[in-house]
Amino acid sequence: MTAASPASPASKGLLHSPAVFLMVLAFVNWLGFASWTALLNNFAKEAAGFTGQYIGILQSVREIPGFLAFTAIILFWFMREQMLAYVSLITLGIGVAITGYFPTLGGLLLTTTVMSLGFHYYETAQQALQLQLLPKAEAPRLLGRIAGASAAAQLIAFGSIALIWKLFQPGYITIFVVAGLVTIALTLATWLTFPRFQGTVPQNKGFVLRKRYWLYYALTFMSGARRQIFMAFGGFLLVERFGYDVSATATLLLATYGINTFVGPMLGRLVGTVGERATIQMENISLIAVFVGYALASHGHFAGWGVFVAGALFIVDGVFFTLTLAQRTYFQKIADPADIAPTSAVAFTINHIAAVFLPVTFGLLWIRDPAIVFYIGAAVATVSLSLAFLVPRHPVPGQETVLSPALPVAAE
Repeated sequence: MTAASPASPASKGLLHSPAVFLMVLAFVNWLGFASWTALLNNFAKEAAGFTGQYIGILQSVREIPGFLAFTAIILFWFMREQMLAYVSLITLGIGVAITGYFPTLGGLLLTTTVMSLGFHYYETAQQALQLQLLPKAEAPRLLGRIAGASAAAQLIAFGSIALIWKLFQPGYITIFVVAGLVTIALTLATWLTFPRFQGTVPQNKGFVLRKRYWLYYALTFMSGARRQIFMAFGGFLLVERFGYDVSATATLLLATYGINTFVGPMLGRLVGTVGERATIQMENISLIAVFVGYALASHGHFAGWGVFVAGALFIVDGVFFTLTLAQRTYFQKIADPADIAPTSAVAFTINHIAAVFLPVTFGLLWIRDPAIVFYIGAAVATVSLSLAFLVPRHPVPGQETVLSPALPVAAE
């Protein structure tokens, strides 16, 4: 296949557009992962008899491949980011397809690991591709469109599951198998349809960890910590404390990503308008409110409205999560272009450091009092908000933080 550069003219058509290619990849990825997510909590509780402690263990194991994402640097020696994305999506599809056959703790740990290897290596590859292929001036807007494509995939997945479950009551095995096979088929179709895309700057092949990127690393770490609290326990609160079934859970996710399909591109434009600093601050303020709301809801402070308040908070968190794209565009503005692929792998590992131990640890706290988990989440978001004030209004190489505006690019 012939290579296509980021500057490919529009006359070559949609198949030669890096933005369209990235939107299709994001759609396929989230179609598979969203199907798994929509079913997981109910499958774990109803078929495998999971408690909060077990769901914490499962979520910790799920994040181990994310913690090992830095090993993608080794894979980049043998394959380009685009090829790694394809192989990862096929692995994701296999993991989803076999999940329903193993309704035990050991079985779910195995199938989740396979699924997670595909998902996390794909996320590493796609982040490297996005920052290489999208021009800086248009990146926030185009990342917003990619987020919209991701939301559309999740909308289809959650909507289909909610409808099919309500009408036909199929078994878990059937839905997991179909979702996994569809993911694999769409990946193969994308592989055969699109040309090879390549960034203009050759990527460094070694392990990259630079002093001047420290704020990006810190923001990435805190983002991973607070996100895992929501991922592991936000949905489980709805199932365990408020009795959401598969249809209700999928419907809630359907509403979230229905909103995101339209709001995602708008939030991307917002980042381009107000800048990364204000966007990261806005995201963390919203998360503090969400976590405190969850804590209060878990204690019944909203009386009979708790089930609706918790659902609304779930939607708010899902919508505002799109704003994390500001962290990527912040890094794109301060980075050496040759550092993008290896730093994406390192950053993904940093993002998952807390994710490996946090869910299982917090699973024990959950047994004592679920509110403790969410109050800690609010504290983590508060720290992240403080870090956001160190982001310059106009970040560039040499002005990575407000603390060192005159730092030379060469200083490491």
